[in-house]
Amino acid sequence: MNTLAPTDSAAVRRANLSLVLRYIAAHGPCARTEVAAGTGLVHASVTALVADLIERGLVADAGGVASGGRGRPRRLVSLVPGRVRTTAVHAAWGHITVMTADLAAASGQRRQFPSVRDPFGPPNALADDIVSAVAALDPPRAGVHQCRLVIALSGPVAEGNQDAPGPARHASHLARLVADRLPGLACPVDVVNDAKAAALAEYHALAAQDSAFGGAVAYVKSDAGVAGALIVGGRVFQGSHGLAGELGHIPVSLDGPACRCGAVGCLTTYIGTRGVLGAAGLAVDGDTGAALAELGRRLQGKDPRALAALDRAGHALGAALQSVTGLSDPDRIVLGGQLADWLPWLRAGIDARLGPRRAAFPAHSPTVTPGLLGADAALHGALAAGREQILTDPAVVPKLT
Repeated sequence: MNTLAPTDSAAVRRANLSLVLRYIAAHGPCARTEVAAGTGLVHASVTALVADLIERGLVADAGGVASGGRGRPRRLVSLVPGRVRTTAVHAAWGHITVMTADLAAASGQRRQFPSVRDPFGPPNALADDIVSAVAALDPPRAGVHQCRLVIALSGPVAEGNQDAPGPARHASHLARLVADRLPGLACPVDVVNDAKAAALAEYHALAAQDSAFGGAVAYVKSDAGVAGALIVGGRVFQGSHGLAGELGHIPVSLDGPACRCGAVGCLTTYIGTRGVLGAAGLAVDGDTGAALAELGRRLQGKDPRALAALDRAGHALGAALQSVTGLSDPDRIVLGGQLADWLPWLRAGIDARLGPRRAAFPAHSPTVTPGLLGADAALHGALAAGREQILTDPAVVPKLT
């Protein structure tokens, strides 16, 4: 006797639909018998679920292959990547970047637009800039389902809490403002933390490089501010309040520079863009782009003050990484943002701080590397978040008419 309530039955079907789509996305083209063996579902259920996915345009018949015996050829099914599209927006200091991707994670359009908006400033103005950037993209073609608009933003983002205070409330309010200004978009708008999105994307890039990789990753980036994230077991470790991995306000000196948070000696005062530029003797008026370019020239020219600023930053970062290593024991520490570009000059300071631990625990010391995805890491992470929504619940994609 079936004791499942109707709502339970629907939930089970959605879960099984997700299971089948994930298998085909990872292993296709494949036969229904392979899907059944790989998912543990009975063949009749797989046949019905595949038929549902075909009706939604998410998978398609991919022809037949010989069965290897005297039976009929096996009919293969494969993913239809272009059926859905995710749009990601990275709102950063000085610019807004927009990128699209399909269900196979293949990137499509990418556009960058200048923006003078402070990501922590009035959300109405930032929403206007985001809407303008998204509207500049070509709309999805007929038959393509726009599944998600994902905005990657600096600062804390409350998971499922629309009434969260401070910057988290700003993020949820921003999502509503953008949705209201894009009535024709007809898809949900999500806001994610850009460092956490970037960290997850870098983790998967590392795993794609090395199929045996599966350890914990600590991610640190520096641009206008300093942010970070921890990836444990392939998932972002949020902590109790979503702030796990945020390194910007770890104290690295008891008598260091005053920080805007009210403390002294915070990591951000040493490795944040303005802190490094100031230590190198470069004034910042408005956009930091010109000052960063000049810092790059001075580093290449071995300017003593520029080199000293990066060495100071490297020692501070190394001190923070000592704490991260002791608390979370990551296999890899990935540097993003300006830190990836500065790593050749930060390395000596980092090694000086981490050296004693490496000597004591040579088999358990993390590797420090630049990110693989560059400035677009947060965009790739945001696109992956949109793709995950479809893989989790394929039923949100309407059936083809």
